[in-house]
Formats: sequence, C-alpha cells, structure tokens
Amino acid sequence: MKKFDFYRTDLLVESEEMVRHRTESEKDTLKESEGVNFSEKRHGRVVLTSVKIDERGEERIGKKAGTYITLTVPKMTVADESGLNEMASVLTNKLIELTENMPNLKEGKILIIGLGNRDVTPDAVGPLTMDRLRDIVPEYYSDTEEGSELYVYSPGVTIQTGLETADFVRAMVSEIKPDLLVVIDALAARDSARLCRTIQLTDTGIHPGSGVGNSRKEISKETLGCPVLAIGIPTVVDGPVLIADAINTLFGYIASKIEEESHPSSRLSVSPWLHEAKEGADRSKLIPIFGDWSSWPHEDRVQLFEEVLSSHELNTFISPKEIDSYVALYAEALTGSITQWIESFKSSH
Repeated sequence: MKKFDFYRTDLLVESEEMVRHRTESEKDTLKESEGVNFSEKRHGRVVLTSVKIDERGEERIGKKAGTYITLTVPKMTVADESGLNEMASVLTNKLIELTENMPNLKEGKILIIGLGNRDVTPDAVGPLTMDRLRDIVPEYYSDTEEGSELYVYSPGVTIQTGLETADFVRAMVSEIKPDLLVVIDALAARDSARLCRTIQLTDTGIHPGSGVGNSRKEISKETLGCPVLAIGIPTVVDGPVLIADAINTLFGYIASKIEEESHPSSRLSVSPWLHEAKEGADRSKLIPIFGDWSSWPHEDRVQLFEEVLSSHELNTFISPKEIDSYVALYAEALTGSITQWIESFKSSH
C-alpha cells in the first residue's frame, strides 16, 4: 500500500513523534528525551500540554525549536460556556508567562493579525476576532509621533487580495515596527475529538495553510525580525480521518454488543444497541465478521482511506455542523483573553 502523508495537522501534539508517545510509560520516555521537554497537567477541566523543543530536539523530531502549549477541554460542546471560559482563562495566563520577559512590551507596540477568509466559516476565526478587538484599539491610540500601542488587522487570503499573506504581514511589520506580533488562525487537526475543543499557543510562528496541504510562506521571528506568537483553533479535520474515527467507533459498539450478549443483563436491554461502547472490549471477535482490517491500528485505516479517496479526487476536510457558532464563540473568547493579557502589563502604564 502506497504511503500517504496522513499526519496533516497543525497541532504539535498530533505530530507523528507525539502520537507515538500515548501511554504513560511512553510519555515518561518522551520527558527524558534530549532536546524535548514535555509536560502534561490539568487546570480544572483544561488539559494543558506543554512541549519545549531546543536545537537538539528540532533536529531529532523535525519540529521548530520553541514552546508549544496546547489547551484542550475534552468532550466540550458548543453550549459548554464554562469549559470555553476555563480554557480562555488558562490562555490568558499562558500569554502572560510567554511575554513577561519581553523587553519594551509595556510601552511598546503590539500588532495583532487575524489570518483567514471571513467568507469561509471554518477559516473565519482570525478575521472575526479582529472585528471584536477593534473596540479596544482607541484605548491605546495616540495621535502623537509615537502613534498607537495596539494595531489589529485582517489581511484576507491570497485569492482575495492577490498578495501573499506573509508579504502583507511583512509590509505591516516594516511600517509599524512592532515589539511583538500576534497571529491568530484556524488550524487543521488529525483527531476529530480535538475539533473546536483545543487552542494551540506557540512562539515559533506559523505556516498558514500547512495543515490542509496549502502551505504559504512562514510568518516567524526569523522571517520578520520581531517576536511572533501564534494562536490557533482547529476547525477542520481530514475527511479520511473522520471516516476512520467513525469506523473505529462502530467497531467499538459492535465489539461491546457481542461481549454483552454473553451476560445475563443483556436480556434486560430494551434496545438492541448500546448507548456507549465498553472500553477494552475484545475486538478480535470482529475478525470473522469484518476480516483482518478490523484489527488494524487506527493509523493504518486512515492510510487506507487516504489512498482510496485521493485516487477518486474525494480528498476533503470536514467541520462540525455547529461550526458557525463555534467560530463566533472562539472569537469572543480570544478577544477576552487577549484584552486581559494586554491590560495586565499596559494598565499601570
């Protein structure tokens, strides 16, 4: 079977190297690895994963040196206001931590760029956040020679402007000369469970469109000459991944049902189907029904679907049906986090 790149994701925690370290013992091995400092903890309902990579780690795992922070509220729904608020609060604290030692930030200039296409809902989180952040710009505006201390802008996408997004950002950085650039963008995930439930924060910059195979020029300190923070929300997942997730869930249900049939309690069941799959159900019993592929690792099934769908030009990315609500809610949450973060060091100025 031809090897496809089914690790199309913008999230470091979903990269091939991180996925190989899922169990506790494997995570301990990763923590002890040279060049990679890995930690995972909980803040209330928020799962906080922090990965710091130095030059040795960059060479070993192929990811840019820097800090990667991932915030996730598992199983968060669009109506889960408290979960989103918890994640936004942790994001504010992490922004403060990442910038507390940056020189001149208190009196300096901050440029915030919302990447993406506001006409395409899954890609609109950046522009919609800029719409809301404009309300606080007057608080930091001055008509003196120093100019404003806060700038926000959404440059659109290349197909709308004809100009490469990174070139647009470079021109703004050259004119404004910010002490810090913050970039907000929608991301792609490889795990449907992370869709609209995760925020990634990194000081390594960003490659717009890389997760969906449409990589543009890099936006980073190396290319622009000023520190860059990137905030991303995964809003799309690769179609083959979603199919593999659905198959995996189906196999879990069927394996649970087969196991349950041998128990006396199954006679009390009103419905022929279980509402939840039992963890650890023996899936070897599925092989006579579905064949050996039912026992394949998840990644191998994703690879199969990548091959089949790519050859039929059905290579797609999927968003949740509530994506319009999610994008609006995240735009509000990010606006609140960024506002509090800026106030934390500008208020005493």
